[in-house]
Amino acid sequence: MNESHWLKIALTLDGQGGASAFDAQVPLTETSPYWVHLDYTQPQSQQWLERQSIPPVVISALTAMETRPRATEVAGGLLVYLRGVNLHPGARPEDMIALRLWVGPQGMISTQKRTLLSLVTVQEELDAGEGAVGIPGLVARLVDQLIWRMEDVIENLESEVEDCALSIEETPTISLTPRLSQIRRRSITLRRFFAPQREALARLQNETMFTGGDALLLREAGDRLQRLLEDLDAAREHATLLQEEVFSVQNEAINDRMYLLAMISALFLPLGFLTGLFGINVGGLPGVEDPAGFWWFMAGIGVVSVGVLVWMRKRRWL
Repeated sequence: MNESHWLKIALTLDGQGGASAFDAQVPLTETSPYWVHLDYTQPQSQQWLERQSIPPVVISALTAMETRPRATEVAGGLLVYLRGVNLHPGARPEDMIALRLWVGPQGMISTQKRTLLSLVTVQEELDAGEGAVGIPGLVARLVDQLIWRMEDVIENLESEVEDCALSIEETPTISLTPRLSQIRRRSITLRRFFAPQREALARLQNETMFTGGDALLLREAGDRLQRLLEDLDAAREHATLLQEEVFSVQNEAINDRMYLLAMISALFLPLGFLTGLFGINVGGLPGVEDPAGFWWFMAGIGVVSVGVLVWMRKRRWL
């Protein structure tokens, strides 16, 4: 990467898989084919774009704050918005990084705010002389790298779902619910950008500039992205089923406890009535003067308890 805080890459492709740096102050019309990569949040990037022979509508597109994956023709070139997973340490992969591309008549200008590892890989290939030979190949390699890193994220997501499934088989505790909810949220966020990116790749495949191996690379990337979408949907549905299973097991356990409490309450209901009745402090209660009255009362309670238990058993409540 270029050491400038606003100009990250300024390369001229040599047509043999390599590239060399060029002076960004030289008008782009004198360097072909070229690749310029900017940090659109820096004012110098805006100023540099304005000094070049680039249509204002393209400048606005390259510096837009909010983007959604798409590909469309703009001002005689191809405007492409892509997203890549965030693989920086401590970051969430679903917090995807936007990449803006404008493939013009003589080269490509790209902008972003945060660095994508896929873009670094493509530049390293050019530095090693093993990169793209032209701008269409450069776009195809960028797309390919973006999709490959998406695969790693989806595989990790599927592994998390499988771990949750194994945990549920052993001990289906409610503690798994937050983890499953997070997996579902991540899946929804990823799909929000995966789906339109699939449409953008389909649009790129129809462009005449992509031929031969470049077209094949784009088509394979589109097929992989389609498979990733299917795997993502499967992981989300699996997480949903597992969460429902956890809720079902927990509800069943709660119902068992509530049923047990209900039976205990039913058992002690007549006993409570009798103790309350014989506990009133009025005259005329039977057995008050009998020394063995308490034991006769306890025996009566025992008989009532056994009777209630037998009745519940016959009703198949126990």
